[in-house]
Amino acid sequence: MTGEPLRARGTTSPARLRQAAPDDALGYGDPRGRPELRAALADHLARARGVYVSPEHVLICAGVSHGLRILGRVLAARGARSVAVESYRLDRQYGLLEAAGLETLPLPLDTHGTDPVPPAGTDAVLLTPAHQFPVGTALRRDRRTAVVDWAGRTGGLVLEDDRDGEFRFGHRSVGALQALAPDRVVYLGTAGQTLAPGLRLAWMALPPALAGEAVAAKGRIDSSEVVSQLTMAEFIASGAYGRHVRAVRRRYRDRRDSLVTALARHAPQVRVLGVAGGLHAVLALPPGTERRVLESAGREGLRVAGLSRYRHERALNGMTDALVVGYGVPTDAQWPQALSALMRILS
Repeated sequence: MTGEPLRARGTTSPARLRQAAPDDALGYGDPRGRPELRAALADHLARARGVYVSPEHVLICAGVSHGLRILGRVLAARGARSVAVESYRLDRQYGLLEAAGLETLPLPLDTHGTDPVPPAGTDAVLLTPAHQFPVGTALRRDRRTAVVDWAGRTGGLVLEDDRDGEFRFGHRSVGALQALAPDRVVYLGTAGQTLAPGLRLAWMALPPALAGEAVAAKGRIDSSEVVSQLTMAEFIASGAYGRHVRAVRRRYRDRRDSLVTALARHAPQVRVLGVAGGLHAVLALPPGTERRVLESAGREGLRVAGLSRYRHERALNGMTDALVVGYGVPTDAQWPQALSALMRILS
């Protein structure tokens, strides 16, 4: 949650949108989602992330988890049996794929991040190339090329989760993997990071050959709420969404900087990882101390996670003990106190 208002000057309120909506807007409608939002997203993604997709191949869904449920069903219906995944990831995403009958195979991890080329016989690979969650690395250029080559050579699919893609703090942005192979990469984006996870609003840019199957699978699962789609379409088309993203990007960069500065001053023994973008940092701890630090954080009322929480149960190798610290949730008033409490624990 960003703490920023969802409306911006010049946007239309949900009540007015409901009154001005087309006659067909409040029915079940097209399973792909409202055409106004799909057109706005196709334009925005091309400009902001280098994703090139026709509006007819954009599919609106109720969060990335909903999108993965849809893709799991599509892959299973195609006869797929396994999906390669990153060794560290949100565990509920492993579960969504496994619930569709797919085996999840953890990919190797080394000092350069994830090695994305899956073993022989794998049908798809799920990656966060721009800013891996939770480790925080960006997929190197040679590895981006390698996984795209794998998909073209084998007919496999790459599922690209771009959850933090719009929050890059340096001068060099990391473009979407989809641009390298639009026919082999499914791009998943979300408003959960830029606005609020409670909106339950996300989207997929689908390869044309996959679009019909994904739309049919979504129609068998659920639809998406209409008023938020119309509001989001207006938010993007007015330019307010772009201004909002730029504003919160500066805000999160400032918080990242204050975290790094405080650690250098109060806990120089703690190594900071994954802070080139996104809404979180990974703080490497001495071996064997993760649980103790988490217990101390709990006593201080801090909600942080241990890196081990996100490790796939069959990962072949792992990282050192570490904390995953998000700096997107606290309000501006809460952030200084939260940062001070964290420094007390780590120092």
